[in-house]
Parts: sequence; structure tokens; C-alpha cells
Amino acid sequence: MAQCVQSVQEFIQDSFVPMVAVLCSEDAEKVTRKNNLNFAELVRPFCRLTSEGHIRDPNNMVQPVKNLRISVNNVVTRPTPGSGTLSPAQRRLLSEVVLSCQPPEGGVANVVTAGNYDLNFNDRSLKASAPWYSAWRETLLELSTSKLYTVNFLCPFFCIWQMWFVIESLTAVPHTGLLVVSSSEAVPVEQFLKLSQEQHRIQHSGEYTNPKWFIPNTLKYYVLLHDMSEGDEQRADAVYEDMKQRYGAQGCYLLKVNSRTFSAGADEQIPDPWSQYLHRNNMHTQDIYDEPVNNATVENNVSASGRDLNDTTEKDGVSNSLDGHPLQLDAASDSGSLDALDAMTSDPKRGTGGPVAGVVSHGACLTLSDHDRIRQFIQEFTFRGLLPHIEKNIRQLNDQLVSRKGLSRSLFSATKKWFGGGKVPEKSISELKSTSGLLYPPEAPELQIRKMADLCFLVQHYELAYSCYHTAKKDFLSDQAMLYAAGALEMAAVSAFLQTGAPRPYPAHYMDTAIQTYRDVCKNMVLAERCALLSAEILKSQGKYSDAATLLIKMTSEDSDLRSALLLEQAGHCFINMRNPMVRKFAFHMILAGHRFSKAGQKRHALRCYCQAMQVYKGKGWSLAEDHINFTIGRQSFTLRQPENAVSAFRHILTNDSQQTATQQGAFLREYLYVYKSVMEGSEAGLPQLPLPCINSSATRVYFGHERRLAEGEKQAATHVSLDQEYDQDLAAMWCHLEEQVVAAANRGVVPVNFQPTQCCLNSQTDNLRFPLAVVEEPIIVEVTFRNPLKVPLVLSDLSLLWKFTAKDFSKAQDVLTGEATGEAITNEKEVLAPTVRTGLIDVITSEVIPEFLISPEETKVARLKLLPHKTGQLNILGVAYNLATSSSGDMSHNLLVVRGRQDLEIRGPRLNHTKEDKTLVRHGPDRRLDPIITPAMPLMEVFFLQFPTALLCGEIRKAYVEFCNVSSVALCGLRVASTHPDFFTFGGQATTPLTPVSPTSAENCSAYKTLVTHHGGQSSSTAAVKLVSAEDFGQTSGVVEIPVEGGTLRPGESTQLPLWLRGPDQEGVHEINFLFYYESTEKGGKISHRVLRHTVFICASRSLSVRASAYRSSIPLDQSQSQTREEETSGSMLVFIDVENINTSEAGVREFHIVQVSSSSKHWWLHKCINPAKEKDYKLTSRERAKLCFRATRCKPHQDTSDAVEKYSFADLNLGNERIISSTTPCGDFFFRCCQTSESRRAGAASAESSSHGRTQGLGAAAGGTTDLASVFKKCNELDLNIIILWKAYVVEDNKQLILEGQLHVALQTIGKEACSPTQKEEAQEMVLLKFKSELPPPVIQPSIEQLSHLIKTNLTYPETYSHPFVQESLCVVPVTLTLSNCSLAQVDVVIDLRHKTSPPSFNPESLEVHSSFTWLGQTQYKLQLKAQEVLCLALRACFLQTGVYNLNTPRVFAKPANQGVMCETSQQTASPALIIINNA
Repeated sequence: MAQCVQSVQEFIQDSFVPMVAVLCSEDAEKVTRKNNLNFAELVRPFCRLTSEGHIRDPNNMVQPVKNLRISVNNVVTRPTPGSGTLSPAQRRLLSEVVLSCQPPEGGVANVVTAGNYDLNFNDRSLKASAPWYSAWRETLLELSTSKLYTVNFLCPFFCIWQMWFVIESLTAVPHTGLLVVSSSEAVPVEQFLKLSQEQHRIQHSGEYTNPKWFIPNTLKYYVLLHDMSEGDEQRADAVYEDMKQRYGAQGCYLLKVNSRTFSAGADEQIPDPWSQYLHRNNMHTQDIYDEPVNNATVENNVSASGRDLNDTTEKDGVSNSLDGHPLQLDAASDSGSLDALDAMTSDPKRGTGGPVAGVVSHGACLTLSDHDRIRQFIQEFTFRGLLPHIEKNIRQLNDQLVSRKGLSRSLFSATKKWFGGGKVPEKSISELKSTSGLLYPPEAPELQIRKMADLCFLVQHYELAYSCYHTAKKDFLSDQAMLYAAGALEMAAVSAFLQTGAPRPYPAHYMDTAIQTYRDVCKNMVLAERCALLSAEILKSQGKYSDAATLLIKMTSEDSDLRSALLLEQAGHCFINMRNPMVRKFAFHMILAGHRFSKAGQKRHALRCYCQAMQVYKGKGWSLAEDHINFTIGRQSFTLRQPENAVSAFRHILTNDSQQTATQQGAFLREYLYVYKSVMEGSEAGLPQLPLPCINSSATRVYFGHERRLAEGEKQAATHVSLDQEYDQDLAAMWCHLEEQVVAAANRGVVPVNFQPTQCCLNSQTDNLRFPLAVVEEPIIVEVTFRNPLKVPLVLSDLSLLWKFTAKDFSKAQDVLTGEATGEAITNEKEVLAPTVRTGLIDVITSEVIPEFLISPEETKVARLKLLPHKTGQLNILGVAYNLATSSSGDMSHNLLVVRGRQDLEIRGPRLNHTKEDKTLVRHGPDRRLDPIITPAMPLMEVFFLQFPTALLCGEIRKAYVEFCNVSSVALCGLRVASTHPDFFTFGGQATTPLTPVSPTSAENCSAYKTLVTHHGGQSSSTAAVKLVSAEDFGQTSGVVEIPVEGGTLRPGESTQLPLWLRGPDQEGVHEINFLFYYESTEKGGKISHRVLRHTVFICASRSLSVRASAYRSSIPLDQSQSQTREEETSGSMLVFIDVENINTSEAGVREFHIVQVSSSSKHWWLHKCINPAKEKDYKLTSRERAKLCFRATRCKPHQDTSDAVEKYSFADLNLGNERIISSTTPCGDFFFRCCQTSESRRAGAASAESSSHGRTQGLGAAAGGTTDLASVFKKCNELDLNIIILWKAYVVEDNKQLILEGQLHVALQTIGKEACSPTQKEEAQEMVLLKFKSELPPPVIQPSIEQLSHLIKTNLTYPETYSHPFVQESLCVVPVTLTLSNCSLAQVDVVIDLRHKTSPPSFNPESLEVHSSFTWLGQTQYKLQLKAQEVLCLALRACFLQTGVYNLNTPRVFAKPANQGVMCETSQQTASPALIIINNA
């Protein structure tokens, strides 16, 4: 806000000062011209008194006069018009005054906190008042001269304007005359006489209307000016003595000047106090003339042409120069230098179009002693001449008024009477007649009172001045002289305000009435403005900022944009200086002020106002207001030749999320492009930054390597990695795990310490802390995400990448980051400036250029830009370069609004969180995705799949082909593959792979299995064909498979084709199967150790067959016809029951399934024969049909049961048709072993979890008597480890053709009596258990289960099926029976055999046991035996029968328990089926 450096009281005192007129002789002017000054200018810096003066009022009371300043001016006699409005020349002057005052460039900014806002203000515009406002105020106050005796003031930015405005009739009429004569005159006294007569003629002859003198009896003060450098000092003293005799010692003065010559003391620095007075209009800025003022736009075109001024001159008789002040030096008589303001305004057409001429020095002939003499002269003149003269006139006027009204001798004694009862009520202004044209004669009492009030005001006797103004106000109102009344009201209010001790409050209503009178009754806006300015300053000094703002806003109008702009700006400053700052009102009024400044041609001030308002609206969500302000700032900055600021402002409009309409945004964009293009024309700097379109740098993705080829005919290319795929963190971890597996397999099971997973595509979620590695002659694709925030389309053309490259030689064994540099860093920035010109950089890196890239309104679109490096080294991708246009055009070169620029890709790395400092501070690591290192050539492989299915039945076997192509110039080797589903595929083993056709077309009707023709299929007598196979014959036992490429190497350009067998997953549904192909270069020691290729397929698996199998011990006596050894008899056999169901729902067009073969694979067991063969050759199952099969399984023979270091599996094939499939070859054996590995890994995981949960039980084994070991022994007793392979064929109808599909299902029998199935049943989710936080108890000791203990002993009764006995001859029939006991465990077992019959219901009470009435056992009824591990014992028994019949001999009860165990472990053993015997009578 415009706040004066001085207080308001001091400012008013300085504004209302006594005026002194100067008349100089020609010789005196010559003396002062040596200093480039006239006499008035010479004494002007010394017109403020440093000491206190005194006068006596009419009551003879001493009144102090402090800090008094006088105004000394030359006499100007040309007339001035009295008008209520300003002339065009005056308006031009005001405009130039405001234009000349600008805030300094780069000034110190102060932060002012207003509410929640922190606002930056220039130091001078905040603390010292706005200089442009002060200059305008002072100028306007000087121009608002009135013929009436009204008085006013004002203060530097509100102050040059305000100061010229307030100095009114009180200071416009001289009170005293200075007659100045040089001592070099021949007869100085005669020259004084001539000047005195000239002054008298000007004042009293009536020839001159100007200047108007305050009183007829004007004080004349005689000054003898002596030039010390030329004149005779003694003569001057003599003349001065004569003057004192003639005019009195108090009426004259000898002033000695020019004590310094030009040659003497040239190096001495003398202060120049005149510059601030003579050049006050341009003291703040020296470059204001850089912007020429267009007179056609100044103040509403009031000075549009010289014709208007000429017309005014003809009508009013006023010279074409600016209407001057009445006391300014007449141009005709002034041959010396003029005030800078006079020089600037003497030619109204000149404006400020050119720079100021060289700086002129002032006071060059004056020393510091001369300065003191001038200062002493002013003090002597004031104290001994001016103040006594004013005191004398006050007394005279007081006496005249008292005598005329017949009152007492003093006005003070009559004050109460005047202002007491009988007061005339003031009439409303609307009730008064418009008598502003009424004039009083000079001798009128009302004017005498006003003169006395003015004199009292000048000598700071404000109480007496207030009384006089108040009296004059009443008289003027009674006479309805409204112009005089308004002036009296105005000065009465000022006098009341300036009274010390504040005896009465400031009458603001006086000012309001005066303003309304000036404006509405007198139609004098100039005086109304002056009064409003005065009142606003007083209100601001009292802290009444709201009232001051309201008053200033009321004074705005459409007739003067400059005045309205300045007043609106001051109103805004009032709002922000309130106790509770109204920041938004401040910003709003600054916007209004900026608009009016712009209309008035004050572009710099308009720009400043908008910038200050922007501080409030910025970032507060007022997007439309922000856009308007930025747009205006951009235009004003461009007009003021500040293109950088204009570009910055337009950039903010385009980058923010604008709410403007599409039309408005298009206009903004065109303006920006036009300004931007103007800035860039002729600029030799590099490409500047463009704000559009927005680039999401963090979303930038970089792809290294060739883009995958699409399918070629029947070939399906490997999916690998592409920019079209979305990044998934879980998938990335899975690929990393697969790569670790295959790298470990290639490095003897150990992952290298420096292993880093391959990242072909880098994005914001990948690990970008390291420099990525790219390969020479392989493209680098950068995907940049563009977003158009506007509602209008954007067209980018010649879009390319900016990069910097440093060539390095990596052929030597050096670190990849410190390779030997072979050249300086080169960049393509110069090349992209002119994309049509090609340079030699194409030999280093080939950059792809996109000719045209259209982005629709509010669209997010990606552009993929390619670089092809041809040399090794360090590459840094800097950003993108492009041409920006508003709409599509066939030829961009003809579109005028096309600019070229760049945007940098600046990616911030992830936040660091490793150390304590990282956690407390915000630190970000590097992101190297745009800084790849170009390494030497590496092999590059492409993989194609032929006849690869997308849908399979569960367990279906399908044969496909894979083609491997080396498309690089480097040979590759070490080809391997890892997969998430290793049981899904196989390449076969070299020893077990059958002969396969060379090409896929020759294998259309070939079976995937190796088969043999048989002629006894389906016969019960047929037994299984057995073959021993080692697991090592089927490749690696791990999940990584070596691909059997001939020679192990693929040379450049070579390709090979291999068969691939696939097996449908056991579970139905869609399965995602991932392959990771691994290969290396034959040239070792490169920066890249290996490369990988990814492939993902989706297989839809449909249901086929459901297989359930279980095994039980067989109790049937061995066939005597078969010659078996003792060991075979003791080892026993198993019965295997297989239940097969067709669960297919004909989704794949399957008509029926045929079970063609059942095979087994185990290290200890094999399927011996089929017990219930079908009548037909094989089992045919349609939808939902079920088949039951029963097989006998026996242990492997001693030479088959391998105990060598290399374990072998026994494959037994029981074909149910005419062809036998050799299950021990590829692919049947491969998939069997792969499925075994998968199931074993699952069981191992479960076992490890179980062992970890019961790990502490090992320490308790000794205390528990080896119970844990015993449990494992008995558990092994029930283990079977027999794998069943069901081979089937399915007949499918597809496209009216019948196809035969093949497949195999696996069932692993692990435990006797426990059913196994395929596909494996999904385990139900375990019920959630609440966590309990308590002390951990020792785990319980694991005891053998009841089921395990009940299978310790296998029993078998041997007896004749029929027996004939002559009961007539002998009543008792005794039959021998052999009871065979077999210990099935590996531990020693105690056995108890009880032959006593048990009653029903069963009871364990021994008294309840009784002999059966039908038959009984003879001899010992209870046996206690001990069987060693796997021992077989035969016990001879005798059964006694009394009559014929059918009897069940299976009545003995067998109890067993582990040796050295308590009776509690004794368990009844499971018995076999009933043993029936027929007793006949012989």
C-alpha cells in the first residue's frame, strides 16, 4: 500500500507551505547559470528549516513553528484556465509521470504473511509507498489549481501523482517577493528599484491575471547575489551596507556563491542535492524509455493527435505546452536550464520516445560553504522576514474581522458565542441550489475569514485555523456558495485532524460532504479526487482501511483509466493492511487495477498488478482465474519485450489441468506457439523445453533386443518379452527363479556370485540401480508416455530421441563401467535441430524418426522410438525432440504455428531406506534404465513351435516340433530349458527315444508310443513283460532339461528342428505353462554370460478318465503248478484293484475311451498278471461308464530287486489288446519319471514340514525306548511303492473325421489298503485354528497306529478242501491243518495264538470262552511265539469234527506286539477270508 515515509501530519505540513515569488535581474541569472540552475532551483534543496520558529497569535500566545518548508518559484504571468477537468496535455503529463516511476529490476522482495498467504512485495512498493502513485498524486495536486482559497496537500509510487494534485490556492498565491540582483551591476540599487516597480506593476496594474497575490501588501525582500569567483567582495559589502540603510537589516541579505572554480579541486566530490528535485520523475528507473509511449492509447485517447491540442490553444489562448504552474518560470524569460519535468513536458508530442540526454551536473561552482550560506540565507529570510510578515497579517485580519462584526477584541473570546446556541441547521446537498459559480469580492468578510484561516494553517496554528474554517463554512452554506463551502469543509477536517492532543475527533463526514459537493453540485471531479485522496490518507493513518478502500473505490469511473487503476491498486493495499487481511479482495482489486492500467497504456504497471494477484490465486484451485491471469501476464510480457516471462506464463496455462473450453484452450495454445516462435527466431541456443504434451517420465519403458516375429504359417513364435505385455511382479519373480535354476544347472549346481537376472524390459517396477546391458546391432526401443491435457488435438512431427554416446572398447578384460574410452562424448542435439539434415552420427547410432504423431484431446498415448547402436560404449538417453503444432497439416513446413523443442526424460529413482540417514531424510537412488551400456555382439536365438496344441485331454500325449534358429552372427551353445511344469513336456532321452520322422508332415498318423504287435492279448494266462530301466536313461532328474541339439552348437544362420512330446495336465482347466530357454555364446568372457528366451502358453485341459486304485495282501495259496522258490513263497503277493471311469462330458467330441494297457513301474513290485480279463480285447468305456480291473502284483526277483548304487525300475506291461506299448521308452517313460519327480518333490516338501514340526522328538528317542524308530519300521511294513500306468486311446470326431488320441494316467500306490486316485483329489482346506500364545509343550511321542499294528502278522491256513470220514465206524474225525504265520515287518514280534472259540457278543473275559459244539481244536489251545523280522513259521494243528457239514476253520485269533513292548501294544491281527472245509461221510 502507498504509505508515506513521513507521517501523514508531516506530509500535510510539507504540502501546504508558504509560496515565495522570485524576480531576478539578468546578471543574477548569469551567476546562477554557472551551476546550470536558476535562482529558484538553486535554493530549493535548502528550503526546509532545521530550527524551530515562533509567532504570536492574536491573544499574544507564542505558537511554535516546527519543520517549516517554503516554496520558492519564479514568476509566470501566462494565464491558466480554471476547469473542473484535466486538459489532454495534463492527462499526458500524469501518464508520463506514472510511466516514469517503475519498480526497480531485481529489487529485494519482502515476504508479508497475510492469513494463510505469504506474499512477496518489492521493498519500495511496500514500505515507502508506491512511487508511481505518489508521483501521480503530487502531479495531480499541482494541476488542480483553483481560484478559491482552498487548501490541500499530499506524499513518494501514490505520491508523485498525489503530490502534484494537492498544492492548491493557498500555496498557489505568493505571500512574499524575493528581488534578486547581482553585485556585478553598475548600480545595484537602481536595479532593485526596477524589479520592485515590475513586481508592483504585475500585482496591481490589472494587466496580468496571474499570479494572484495573497494580500495587496506583499513583503519585498532584497537579495544581493555576489559571485565569489569574479566579483569584488569589498564592493559587495559596501553595497550591502547601503541596502541595510535603505531597506532595513531585516529586509535585505547578501548571498555569496560560486566560491569554487572549475579548475580548482576537480577531483573533489561535492554532493548534488538538486538531482532529486530536478529529476524526480525518472529517479527510480533509467530504462523507462525502452518502451515508447503510444500517445494514441494514453488516458482514453485524450491526446490522440496534435490537432486536439491546437484546437485547445486557439480556444483558450493557452500555449501548446503543458498548462504550467502559475509560479513556474516563464519560458520567454528563462534562458537557462529547466526542471527535468518542464523539459519533458515542454513538447507534448515528444513523449518519452528517446533516452535522456547525458546527465548534467549541478552546483559545480558551489562548495560546501556555499551550501551553508544558502541554507543560512533561507533561515534568515524566514525568521526575520516571512514569519513576522505572516504574524502581522494575522493580527490585521483579526482586528478587521472584530471591528466589522462589533465583537470583542479576540476571536477566541467569541468562539463559544459563535458556535453555541442558535446554530443554523445544515441543509442537505440535494436541497441546495447549484451556486458553484458564485464569486465573492476580495474585500468580502467571508474571504477575510478564509484568508486568516489559511495563514493560521500555514504557521501550524490548527486550532485557530479550524475555528475560522468552521465559521467560513457556515457563512458559505448560508449563502449557498457551494464551491467555497466544500473547500472550507475540506480544510476544517484537515485542521481538526492536525490538532495536537486530538481535542476533537476527525470529522470524516465533512470530507464526505465536500467530496459529494465537488462531484455532484460543482461538477468538478478534479477537486473531488483531491479531497478523496486527502481523506483516504487520513483514514489509513487511523487504521480505518475498510473506509479508505470504500472511498477510493467510489472515486473510480470510466472517464479516467489511469486514475481508476491507481485508486483500485490503493484499495487493494488497504484490504491487505487490515487487522484481518482480506487477501482475496486484495487480489481481486489488483486484477481490476491491472486491467485499468492496461487500458491506460501502462503495460508495466498492469503486469506488476497481475503478478501480485497471481500470488493469491496460484495453487488454490481457482483454475479459471489462474488461466486468465497467466494469459494476461503472457500478453503483457510479450508486449514489453519480455519473451521469457511470456513463455513461462503461457506454459503454466498449458500444463495445468485447465477447465477452459476447447475454443479457449486452442486460443491459448496459438498464443503460446506464436510467442514461442518469436522467441526462438534468431536464437542460437539449443532446443528449449516445451510444456506440451505432458510426459510421464516414470512410466517410460525401455526394451532391449529384437521385437519378436509373428507366426509364419504353421509356425508359432515364442512369446518372449514385448512392450505389449503388462509387468507383473509375481511373474517377474517366477522368471527370475527359473533363470536361477537353469544358471545353476549350467554351472554345476551353483549360482555365480555376480549373477543378475535378465531384464529385457525396464520400467518403474524393475530394479534399475545398475546400468542395463544392450548388445551392439540390436535395437533399443524406448516407450514414452505422452498425455494431452487440453481439449484440442496436438500434432507432433519429426519425433525422435535425444542421446549422448561415449565410445568404449570392452574387448579387454575390464569392468563394464570402466572400459577404455576411445572417443569423446557425442550427442545428436545439433542433428535434431534440423531433422532433414543427416550427419555422420548414423554410423554411431541410427535414430528412428516418427514423421507425425497425433494426440487426441485429453488422450494418453505412447510412442515407441527406436535406436540402433553400431558401436560399443556408454549410451545416455536424454529426452525427446519434436515439432509441436495445433492441428494436422499435410506439409508442416507451411504451418506457421509450428515450433521445435524438446522435453527431457528425468526419472527419479526409488527412495532409499537402508541406512538411518536414508530413513530420516528423503533420498532417492539412481534410475539407470535410460543409461544402457552397449556390449559386443552376442548370439540371438528365435524359437518356433509347430503343431503345438492349445487344448488337451487330461493325460493326453501329443507330439509337436520345436525349431531353434540362430539369427545372429555369433554361434551359440549350451541350449537348455526350464519350465514351471516340467511334467508337461519332454524332448526324450537319446537311449530311449524311438525313431521319429524327420518332418512333422510325415508323422500325421503315427503313434506317439513305441509299440509291438502281440497275439495273446486279453488272455488270462498272459503275464507281464518286464524290463529294467534306470532313471538316468531319461535325462536329468532336475527340472532343467538339456536340449539335444546335434553337436551342441548352432552356428550363425543355422536352424534345427526337434520333436517335443506333450502331456495334458492331470487337472482340468486352463493352465499357464512357462518355458525359459537358455543359451550361451561360444566366445566366453563377454560382459553378458548368457541369454534367455521366454515363452508362455495356455493349455485348456478337459476331463478324460478317473482312476482309483488300491492294493491288499493276498491270502490265496500259491499256485502249485508254478515252480516258485522259497523266497517267493515267503515274500507273498498283492492284489491290485483298479477302478476306471469315463468322466469326459463329450466337450471335445470324444465318443469313447479304450483302455489298451496297464503297466507298472517300481523298484520292488511288478504287476504279474490280470485276474479278471475282459472277454473282448480291451475295455471300452463310453460316457460315465466304469470298468473294474484286478491284478496280482508280486515282488521283484532277487536279480531284479536292485541294491546297487544305481537304482533301476522294473517296467511291467500288461496289454489288453493286440499291441503292446513299451512303457519303458519315450515318451511314456519320460512322463512317468517327470510325474514321479513332481509327486516326490511334493511329498518331500510335506515330509520336511512334518519333520520340522516334530524335530524335537529325536532327542526323546532314547527315553521313549526307540518308539520313533519302531513307528517308522512298522510304517515301512505297509509301504508299497507301486506305480500304475493306465494307457488309453480316445476316439474323437472332429470335422466329420475320426481321430485317435492317446494318453496315460499315473497312480502311485504308496500304502497297502489306502486308495490312490488320478487325477489327485484336491485336499479340503483345513479349518482355521485360533492362535494361542502359551509356553510350548514338548511334542508328544509318536506311537505306532492301530492300523499299523494290526498288519504285523499275515496268517494262512493250509488244509484239504474236502475230507471223507466213516462216522459209523469212528465218531471223531481228525483233520490236519497247517497255520502259516508270516512276519511282515522288519522288527521282532511276539505272537499269541488263541484257538478257543469266542462267544457272541465278543468279550475279553476268559470265563466266557467255551468249546464250540460243532468242531474243536485238539491239543494245545494257546501258543506264544516270537518271530524274527520277515520270518515265516508253520504251526501244525488238528481239527476234530463230530459230524458231516461245512465248517469255517478261520477261527484262531492271532495277537501280536513288537518285542520288548508292553501288553498295551498287543493288537489283534486282521484275518483272511473264511476258510471253509467240507466234511463228508465215507
